[in-house]
Amino acid sequence: MNYFTLLLSLLFTSILTGQSIIDFEEYDLSPETFLDGSDGSGGFSSGGIFLPNIYDTSYFFWSGWSISNTTDVETQGFTNQYSAIAGSGAESSSNYATTFVSGESIIRLDDNSKKITGVSVTNGTYPFFSMQEGDAFAKKFGGETGDDPDFFLLTIKKYLDGSLSQDSVDFYLADYRFEDNTEDYILSDWAFIDLSSLGEMDSLSLTLSSSDVGAFGMNTPAYFCIDNVVVDNVSTNQSIVTEALSVFPNPAKELVYIKNIQDANFITMYNSIGMKVAKLDIINSSINVSTLKTGKYIGLVNGNVQKTISIVKM
Repeated sequence: MNYFTLLLSLLFTSILTGQSIIDFEEYDLSPETFLDGSDGSGGFSSGGIFLPNIYDTSYFFWSGWSISNTTDVETQGFTNQYSAIAGSGAESSSNYATTFVSGESIIRLDDNSKKITGVSVTNGTYPFFSMQEGDAFAKKFGGETGDDPDFFLLTIKKYLDGSLSQDSVDFYLADYRFEDNTEDYILSDWAFIDLSSLGEMDSLSLTLSSSDVGAFGMNTPAYFCIDNVVVDNVSTNQSIVTEALSVFPNPAKELVYIKNIQDANFITMYNSIGMKVAKLDIINSSINVSTLKTGKYIGLVNGNVQKTISIVKM
């Protein structure tokens, strides 16, 4: 996801007409439990989308989707296949959906007058530790030296009228391809992916690929989690209108002054992969960015989702 795509993704809430955010909270789960399709339902409906599930009663095996609220971010291995490494749903909600991708996982729309314009994602606890530590089946990302250019890539395409589009949105759930190893990461929090570029659709196709491949295919465990699926009404969708506030100096090391900032107390900062990294107080029309790492950021001003800042931290 590039810098300007990130700006759009953070402003998705400004599309007010005909929009809904699907968060799976209508599923009344007991704490630390999950739905894995063992009831034979074939999947899960929520807010106008359907998440298909296949459950094999002979081998107690599932693929496709499950609904979970488990919070285990410590147990490594296959026994912890339903947990999100973020420890909760997006924005600290309870429920989220976990997928085991067998070929592809599908998100199907119930109504062809709507489209999915965004989704929040994070790694599962199982693949997170598999990549971070390595296990009996998969390598430690980066290898022994940390220099191996490993990656774990989510690719999202759309189906329209039964045909799979070649247009896609790629998002790296882990990326060790940087020359500077300090930039390597395995996603451990929720990040938002802007899917508005895909346009109208019947459903989404989600696939995974990894640098760690063996004789039987990908070694990295093929799991990830989603939440806060954004669905727009095609006929009433409106364009995003934003107001980018002027800041100086930019790039900056410490204080950044914001022109014409009014009636705001803080700015929420997001990094280049869409992760929320800080909430900075506005004091005398300025914020202190000294605690941020070097890089590019988008700031969302509280009280008005159409006001943003973009800065480069030195």
